[in-house]
Amino acid sequence: MKQIIKECKRCSLFKKRITPTIHCGDIKSNILFIGEAPGKNEDETGIPFCGRAGSILNDLLKLIELKREDVYITNIVKCRPPKNRDPKKSEIKKCSYLLEKEIELLKPKIICPLGRFSSKYILNKYFKKNYEIGEVHGKVFKTENIIIIPMYHPAAAIYNNKKINILKKDFKKIKKYDV
Repeated sequence: MKQIIKECKRCSLFKKRITPTIHCGDIKSNILFIGEAPGKNEDETGIPFCGRAGSILNDLLKLIELKREDVYITNIVKCRPPKNRDPKKSEIKKCSYLLEKEIELLKPKIICPLGRFSSKYILNKYFKKNYEIGEVHGKVFKTENIIIIPMYHPAAAIYNNKKINILKKDFKKIKKYDV
């Protein structure tokens, strides 16, 4: 999987990347976190959630007695969009095959899309609906085999400190379904 990500050139984002962001954590985990796109720190290291948002994610995991090594963390887009802009629909469409392979390999019991782009993608994939993150964060969606709990992106707490309490409340729901 790592080599496929490193060699991907399906969209133009690969042209300006330093390093594609590859997953981290446990491939055998029951819990999958899906971020949106790499930022500056992720582009330099290839590790998802390694900056300020990653520090918040680590604290949220600790709140529910988990560590990065206990879960699987990836992004829907593997290369950094210029100037940290939002990923374009075309980029998500071209890059999502990698996420699909990760889901297929991992077979998670719980998927936690973090942020609006990953939440829209996952909820549309499983339920054919386009929800806004503000209306679905912390809600539990069930398929035959998977629990989906969309959440705000941890970076939201950097820009709006009221979101940290919402994130904490939403993260606690993972514990209820962690198997």
